[in-house]
Amino acid sequence: MAGGWARDDAVNEQIEVSTAEAVARARERAARLAAAGESAAFCAECDEPIPEARRKAIPGVKLCVDCQGGRDKAHRLVGGINRRGSKDSQLK
Repeated sequence: MAGGWARDDAVNEQIEVSTAEAVARARERAARLAAAGESAAFCAECDEPIPEARRKAIPGVKLCVDCQGGRDKAHRLVGGINRRGSKDSQLK
């Protein structure tokens, strides 16, 4: 149910457009990775073999699951909001 001047299906239309754009970006990224080169058979960091299923699923992959997971954890953003602070401590 849309409000104001919007059509009744405006929200659903926006969701469909957002989803289509996300799918298009993912397909474009996959095509770019495929064009970037062949997947490595061994991890660039630890020299462990990369499973064939991973190489097929992610064209151009250079890291094993463990090494990629370590990189992902290292780049995770840390929130800077103190949600447990009292109202008085936030006013100071």
